[in-house]
Amino acid sequence: MKLLIATPLYPPEIGGPATYAKLLEEGLPEKGIEVEVVKFGDVRHLPKFIRHYAYYRRVLRVARVADMVLALDPVSVGLPAMWASKKAGKPFVVKVVGDYAWEQGQQRFGVTQSLDEFVKTKEVPFTVRVFRRIQTYVARSAVKVIVPSEYLKGIVSAWGIKDDKIIDKIIVFNNAVNIPEHLIIPERDTSKFLIVSAGRRVPWKGFEAIERVVKLHDDNWAVHIASGVSREEALGWIQAADVFVLNSSYEGFPHVLVEAMTLGTPVVVTRAGGNTALVTHGETGLLVPPGDDAALEAALMNVANDPDSAQERARAAQKRMQDFSLQHMLDVTAGFLKSLV
Repeated sequence: MKLLIATPLYPPEIGGPATYAKLLEEGLPEKGIEVEVVKFGDVRHLPKFIRHYAYYRRVLRVARVADMVLALDPVSVGLPAMWASKKAGKPFVVKVVGDYAWEQGQQRFGVTQSLDEFVKTKEVPFTVRVFRRIQTYVARSAVKVIVPSEYLKGIVSAWGIKDDKIIDKIIVFNNAVNIPEHLIIPERDTSKFLIVSAGRRVPWKGFEAIERVVKLHDDNWAVHIASGVSREEALGWIQAADVFVLNSSYEGFPHVLVEAMTLGTPVVVTRAGGNTALVTHGETGLLVPPGDDAALEAALMNVANDPDSAQERARAAQKRMQDFSLQHMLDVTAGFLKSLV
């Protein structure tokens, strides 16, 4: 079997799709699936619209000799990959790790609602409405839609396509992690309590709130936001930290949280989206409400003042992450993809 993977990101770019594409590219051949990755980064330098047509042509060229097309987002690569798969007459599967329309609306078009509110709202800016229609169209056109959490299954089913037809298409496969063998461990001031977060600087990540809280304790606390760096460097900071914080108002399935828990770093995360499927409050980490600086500060003080309990929770979290092994994910994914051909 030959699988074409259309991905918006690819290492050294950071993000869930980049990591996932690389894991499948390296792991699926052992399961009898040859993989060819078509990267959107190869055409990103081109003008808008031209880049998407150029990407469509690249995907189509590979799709003609592939058995299946898997797109790792429903818009930027999903739409051209869907067209290419139709033209080539090949099955099309899309993986959805978030709501593209909402994310673009938050970053560029003044959308302020939470994702749960957004999916129930019809009145949105015109461009956001176009993105919403595209992702719905792509999901409808796919033979299957892969999501990494039950939370995202609910979001996708609410894209104006709440019917048995689309719900039956949605399959939940947990993401896996594969920690690089060599991390870039930073030098740190061990006299200070080090708080680390990581990810793209987008509005819903809540980095500014972390920095505000740390400023109240800047004699004893330090913060580092690992953004725009290699995965090895970001994970090195997470491993060196006294606590990892994910202060998002939205998470579909937080890959970086699975990595932090796998590394054995104590975690403080918001009760948002897919976070609560990973963290049990008081057992594998601490949960706080989104947008609550006081609760975030209190949770961080808990970790700083009682490191033994924090480490006990971190060990329990590390054990829980055995369910997210790479081999299990590859076995399930390979069996699923082969069943569609």
